[in-house]
Amino acid sequence: MRILIANDDGVNSPGLSALHTALRDYAQCSVIAPEQDCSGASSSLTLDRPLHPHTLSNGYISVNGTPTDCVHLGLNGLLPESIDMVVAGINLGANLGDDVLYSGTVAAAVEGRFLQRPSFAFSLLSRHTQNLPSAAWFARRLIEAHEQLSMAPRTVFNVNVPDLPLDQIKGIQLTRLGHRARAAAPVRTVNPRGKEGYWISAVGGVEDGIEGTDFHAVAQGYVSITPLQLDRTFHSQVDEVKQWLEGVL
Repeated sequence: MRILIANDDGVNSPGLSALHTALRDYAQCSVIAPEQDCSGASSSLTLDRPLHPHTLSNGYISVNGTPTDCVHLGLNGLLPESIDMVVAGINLGANLGDDVLYSGTVAAAVEGRFLQRPSFAFSLLSRHTQNLPSAAWFARRLIEAHEQLSMAPRTVFNVNVPDLPLDQIKGIQLTRLGHRARAAAPVRTVNPRGKEGYWISAVGGVEDGIEGTDFHAVAQGYVSITPLQLDRTFHSQVDEVKQWLEGVL
């Protein structure tokens, strides 16, 4: 099996290296990642300039683009062989609830939606690397076990690992996405030349973190795994909107 590994923290991220180390003796792994941190890039593609892949001394390929750029190139001709699965991470920081709308890590996994196997996005709930081995261990176990699972096409698994030593993690819980409250207002700044600017504030707090959500699972010491579907059509509202349109027209 051939796995494409990507991330959004950049090609020099320790989380990327930890994920590659965990999987390299399980499958033939290729690593393509942004040359810089692209956190929050979501599924953006670079369309205003060419992308320039560069192979590093460790065999990783860096790209002057987004996480989605990296996977898009990897699946569409940059690599000499076809890819069976995309695995993204290990992100240093949570991707819970509404975070998946902005996450470059999740977006990299989403770009693998055309493949026959599910894609995975792995995140550790910390900016520090002390418990990266815990996340890498769970990544290996889940990827090894995926062949026993029959999933619908275009399925992505979003996995978040608590910032705990392996022996303190209680297990894995199947979860749904929780929800965050609205983020604080952007912070206004003025530079020494009087030019106004704004910093995007930190994410909002947990608004929906009840039992069954990814927020609740990780808070209780469990790894959360949430299957994501890519069809954003609000199917249960179709009939109501249809009736509304009949009145409009």
